[in-house]
Amino acid sequence: MACTDRPLGVTLLAIFFLFGTVMAALTALMVAFPGSNLDFLWRLNPRAHLGFAALGLWAVLLMVVVATACATAALGLWRCARWGYIVAVAILAVNLLGDAINAGIGHDWRILIGIPVGSVMVIYLVSRRSIFDERTQP
Repeated sequence: MACTDRPLGVTLLAIFFLFGTVMAALTALMVAFPGSNLDFLWRLNPRAHLGFAALGLWAVLLMVVVATACATAALGLWRCARWGYIVAVAILAVNLLGDAINAGIGHDWRILIGIPVGSVMVIYLVSRRSIFDERTQP
C-alpha cells in the first residue's frame, strides 16, 4: 500500500534510489556484455570501466546486488515502510564509508563531495523516522 501523505523529501529520495537501480542494472549489463552499443557510456567514467573489467563477473554480481538494494529502498521509501527506511539508511551509510575509504586509499579527494551529500540524506531520513513507524501505518 502506498503512503498517501509522503513528504516531498522522501519522494525525492525514492526517485534517487530508483535512479540508482537503473544505473546499477545498466552497469551490470555493460559489464556482462562488453562490446555492446552501450560501451560509449564508459567514456563518462573510464576509471570505473577499468575497475569493473578487472572484477569480471564479480562486478556483474555486485551491481545486481546494488540494483536490488536500491530498488528495495526505493519501493520501501515510496510506501513509507520501516524496512525501506532501514535499507535506505544502510545503503547511504555503506556509501559514506566507501567514499571515506576511497578518498584515503585512492587519494581522489573529489570523492569527498559524497560525504556531506550522503550525510544530509541520512540526517533527513533520521529526522523523518516517525513517518516510517509501523504504528502510524494505515
